[in-house]
Amino acid sequence: MDPHDIPNGYCEVKHANLKSTIAEPGDISRLGKSLHLMACHESNAPGQERECVGWVSNQLGPGNNIALRMAALDGRYKKLKLVGEQHETFEDTLPRKKA
Repeated sequence: MDPHDIPNGYCEVKHANLKSTIAEPGDISRLGKSLHLMACHESNAPGQERECVGWVSNQLGPGNNIALRMAALDGRYKKLKLVGEQHETFEDTLPRKKA
C-alpha cells in the first residue's frame, strides 16, 4: 500500500515519528516508559483511534514489546486477526524516495 493513499490525509513526518512505537527485539531501553501505540490508518476521528492490527501482531510477536504484552494480559487481543500480507519492518511502510 502506498501510504499516500491513506484516507483523511497523510503526513510523512508523522509517519516517520511512529518509529517511537516500535520495540526492537533485545532493546530494554523503553522498559518502564509509557506505552506508545500505533493507530490504524483506517481509524475514526482524532480521539477515537484504534490500534493498528499489524503493529499489535508484530509487537506481541517478534517485536517483543513488553509494555504491550503487559497491557494485553487482560485478553483484549485474543481475537486478533490479520488480513493480507504485512510489512516485515517499519521502514518498509515508509514511502520510497524518488531517485
